[in-house]
Amino acid sequence: MEEGGMSAVPKTKTPSPVTPLSPTMMKDVKALVSLYSNYFWNRLLSFFPNPNSNFRTKISSFYHSSTTSTTRGSSKRRRRTTCLPLPLPPASSPDSPSSLLTVEASKIRNVLEDVMECVFLNLHYIQKNLQFWQSRAEGSNAQKVYFMVCERGPNAFVNGVIQLMRDSLAEHTGMQRMSCSASSYMSERIIVLTNLRYFLAAFLAQVYTETDRVGEDLVKEPEKSVPSLLVTVNDLFLKLEASIGHFHAMRQGDSSVDGSYSFPLMFEKLPEVNQEGSQWTECETTDAINLICQNLHKLDSYLSTLVTKHRKPKKMTLYWMHYTGGVVGISLCSLWLLRHSRLMGSSDIDNWISEAKDSTLSFWNDHVEQPLLSIRNELFETFRKRQKGVMEREEVQFTADSLHRMLLAFSEQTKGHKLPQNASDQEMLEIVMGRYEKEVMHPIQNLVGGELVRSLLIQVQKLKLDIETAMLELDQILRANEINFAILAALPAFALSLILLMLVRAWLKQDTRAEGRGRVARIQRRLLVVEIERGIMQIQTCRDQGLENDAECMFGLVLYSLDRLYCAVERHAKATGEWMCLRQDIYDLAKPGLETANKLRITSRMERVYDCLLPSPKRQ
Repeated sequence: MEEGGMSAVPKTKTPSPVTPLSPTMMKDVKALVSLYSNYFWNRLLSFFPNPNSNFRTKISSFYHSSTTSTTRGSSKRRRRTTCLPLPLPPASSPDSPSSLLTVEASKIRNVLEDVMECVFLNLHYIQKNLQFWQSRAEGSNAQKVYFMVCERGPNAFVNGVIQLMRDSLAEHTGMQRMSCSASSYMSERIIVLTNLRYFLAAFLAQVYTETDRVGEDLVKEPEKSVPSLLVTVNDLFLKLEASIGHFHAMRQGDSSVDGSYSFPLMFEKLPEVNQEGSQWTECETTDAINLICQNLHKLDSYLSTLVTKHRKPKKMTLYWMHYTGGVVGISLCSLWLLRHSRLMGSSDIDNWISEAKDSTLSFWNDHVEQPLLSIRNELFETFRKRQKGVMEREEVQFTADSLHRMLLAFSEQTKGHKLPQNASDQEMLEIVMGRYEKEVMHPIQNLVGGELVRSLLIQVQKLKLDIETAMLELDQILRANEINFAILAALPAFALSLILLMLVRAWLKQDTRAEGRGRVARIQRRLLVVEIERGIMQIQTCRDQGLENDAECMFGLVLYSLDRLYCAVERHAKATGEWMCLRQDIYDLAKPGLETANKLRITSRMERVYDCLLPSPKRQ
């Protein structure tokens, strides 16, 4: 019994000691932890740019981001979707399969594309700021003073006003001194940006010319051409550094500058590793490409820092007075609304909202809904109205028949003989009126025993017929103009809708850039062709005068204009089917060895033939 009783009681399990993991299990756990940690780490790194990725990706993210005030301020430099391709053979162009290129040739092509894109973007950034300072420098003295005082921020406004008042009270030359200070301020920035543009344009022309020179060999004999091209590009970087360093030395020697011209640009020199040999190892080629990428990154960082010191003021700084006035106005309006709101115990806003709602509904009903319903009824209920008109015409005909019978009976009784059935109502009515005139001579007598009452009743019937006929004609006129009346009622709503549509269209179609579709964009694209044509002629002029350095700079600026034109016309030319021919013309204009006369013929043909470069139809 005890055993049975004990068996009925549930047994409590005592915790067993934890057994240590075997080495095999420990390895499995570590592998699992390592797997998941690597997975999460890779997911985290995917949000950041890969340091080993192509330099173009770095440039793209660098230009898209808004940097700090020590580098670029708050300026945003966008990366272009396309840029002028390299002057390589068709087999190695971006639009054709690159199966003929080796790995080394593909790498150097990517590096050269990165160099060109970086230079194009920096030239674009420099050009925008340079155009701003040049436009300000061409202004009058009053405009320069206004810029120095009112378009450089609140601090410059306070300091400028104090300086103007101090100079005016002391020497009465406050405006003149402020104008001279503004001219010096703008001139300094124009000089720096102009020289940077000169150096970059010359560097771009040299890289492009060298690529054009070795383009064929890069496809046919990449083992020999790649090392020499890398050495040449590295030498061009060192030459650019020397030019910029000489410019900084000259600026530091000038006592009028502010002394903020540091020169941190130090490019890495390509190591002397088998440069005279006919072939490099893969490791040496990779190191050379990485060194050029490092130099390119240094150049971009240096230019962004230097140009930021001489960039145009930000939009917020330029229009700070307008924004301040807007903020003050919005604040006063907010206070006024708060005063008339429920928070202050006023029901004015609710009443205004109710009145505005009622007015809107009334306008909608009177000028939108009802006119549209009238037009719909007129268009889709024509058959029903036609039946109604037939019935009304039958009623008028019935009245006319009744009058005809009354006239016929009265005329036969008056004349004493039967009239023909085709007798007109007008003839019988003359008989009635003649009898009426005789009866009116003795109205009292004829009112009782004559035909006066009967003739009066016939005239009443005639009057009824005339009224019904007139009403029928008027009703027909009104029905014929129902659509016109409905359209007139809907004209205010139609005009309001048209104005709103024009405003929305103008807002959406902001074609201030050359990539747009409107007239302004066409003008800008034609101006780009004019700049290219002028640059080609200046290149020839510099060559004739023996100014090879200036000719290289002008060729680089022409390449920059061709890049802008390439980006502006690609989408439009593809839509019209003329992209293949236009792209080939742009390639030909970028060829360093093509004669000037042939290039001028190409620019003349481009302005006359291609649809995206023709004048706007409204201007013809």
